Parts: sequence; C-alpha cells; structure tokens
Amino acid sequence: MNLPNKLTVARIVMIFLFFALANVSDKVSKMIFKNDSDFNYIHLIALIIAIMAGLTDFLDGYLARKFNLVTTFGKLMDPLADKIFITTTFIFAVQVELMPAWIAVVVIAREFLVTGLRTIAIQKNVVIQADKWGKLKTFSQMLIIFTAGLSWLRFFDLRDDKINGFQINYVWTGFLWAIVFITLFSGFNYFYKNRKLFLDGDI
Repeated sequence: MNLPNKLTVARIVMIFLFFALANVSDKVSKMIFKNDSDFNYIHLIALIIAIMAGLTDFLDGYLARKFNLVTTFGKLMDPLADKIFITTTFIFAVQVELMPAWIAVVVIAREFLVTGLRTIAIQKNVVIQADKWGKLKTFSQMLIIFTAGLSWLRFFDLRDDKINGFQINYVWTGFLWAIVFITLFSGFNYFYKNRKLFLDGDI
C-alpha cells in the first residue's frame, strides 16, 4: 500500500463522502453552521472534496510512474476509482438538473468500454497509455464538473443567468455537446489504435 495506492483508495472514500455531503439539506447546514443565509456551507465542503478527489486522479498515476511504484493493485483500482468518480459526479449533475441524463449515459458508457479494452490489453501484456485526446477528455470532464459545482452552489445559474443580455445557458449547452464529441472521439480513437487487440481472434 504505497503512496499512489493510498491516494487511489482516498479518492474512492472522498467520492462517497462528497455524495453524502452533497445531499445534506440547506436546513441541516444552517443548523450546523448557525447561519441565516441561504448558502449551504456543507455543499461547499462537498465540492472541495470532489475537487481534491479529482486532483488525486492526476497525482497517483504521476507518482506511480515517476517513482516506479506501479503495482497490480494500482492497475486494477486506479481506473476503477476513476470510473466511480466520473459516474458519481455526472449522475449528481443529472440529479440537480444541470445536465440531461443521456449525456451522463454516453460519458459513463465510454468509460466502461475503454476500461474493458484496457482489460483485454493487460491480458496480452499491452499497456494502453492515455493519449492527447484521452487527456483532453479528462481535463474537460474535470472542468465541466467544477463549473456545474459552482452553479449548484448558486454562485451563478447556468440555466437562467445572463451576461450582457446573453443567455449563458447557450454556452453551457455548447460545452456539453463539446464534451460529448470529445468523449466519443477519444473512445473511438482508443479502439481504432488498438484494434488488433480484439481483431486477432485471440480474446
């Protein structure tokens, strides 16, 4: 249980902690923090925890490669922790009505399909490294989660607010469609570049 693996396990714990705190009502938050405003401080803590969990996604893999701390446990649990993170946060975005359910389904399905491809690759002693599209996909997903989180905390409203008379919902919708494109293209790219893994008839 080296440091990268501890970070991976911590990410899973933080995700479940985020989900628990994110569902604490405004009334309970006011009672705990003894404040009269409508701002939910427990939800702020939940978002901070989600951001920390997202950062460990980059950190554990970096440390494992840099210091040669790659383990079988890490190979199994790191992608699993990533899927739990993406699944939880995108489903929650649907729950708070900041994202249509079909987008979450597309993103989550892509994550599990690529995980399946990587499982086949591991069985054949092949390591599929994240390419530029995969990294762009991860960065854009983290950005959309952070933006949705700020709207959820009511710093602004992605559905109704305007900037100089321009409805920011149009920008948000465009961003969601961009996420769909990047997600689908990056997934297709992984399968295309590694097509020999499942076309050689030896799966």
